[in-house]
Amino acid sequence: MRVDTRAPRERGFLLPGGVRGRLSSEPRCEESEMQAWINVGSPENFEVLRKRKFDLSPFKASRRRQTAEMQPGDRIVYYLTGVVQFGGVVEVTGPVREDARNIGLHSEVKEEDEYPFRLPTKPIAIAKPGNYIEVREITDMLEKTRPFGPKKLGMCFRGNVHKISQHDLDVIERLVRERA
Repeated sequence: MRVDTRAPRERGFLLPGGVRGRLSSEPRCEESEMQAWINVGSPENFEVLRKRKFDLSPFKASRRRQTAEMQPGDRIVYYLTGVVQFGGVVEVTGPVREDARNIGLHSEVKEEDEYPFRLPTKPIAIAKPGNYIEVREITDMLEKTRPFGPKKLGMCFRGNVHKISQHDLDVIERLVRERA
């Protein structure tokens, strides 16, 4: 049996299925390694978060691995399902926490879904209600959506969490700021 002699910080930890993760309190190698993410959710859940002043970003139980990767300084863009719009951008301010208390969120697919993984956040740019960014209108501007085109955006945003490029974050954040 081989023994891993690396320090715990280098080893990370094992998630279900043998996937190696990293505790979110462990820093990345460089400060410039900020990641940008898309959190896919309903307009109704977005309004629940607005009432909370975007103090947290909740994720479903199935998103343990992605939330373990998120670090303070990362940005999260809210993509609103059904209406196909970007609603806002928040910044992660602390490590992920697990909390099963109900905060009023509802899953469109599975009513019993919970959102136990929660990251503390602060708002960076939040569009006013009814003034969100139409994703179909900016498809060609984003690296993530360009290959799909406006008619196949549903394929692009399957699942709840996606990494995006710094370029895409910059474009989305600029457009949302114009509508805030």
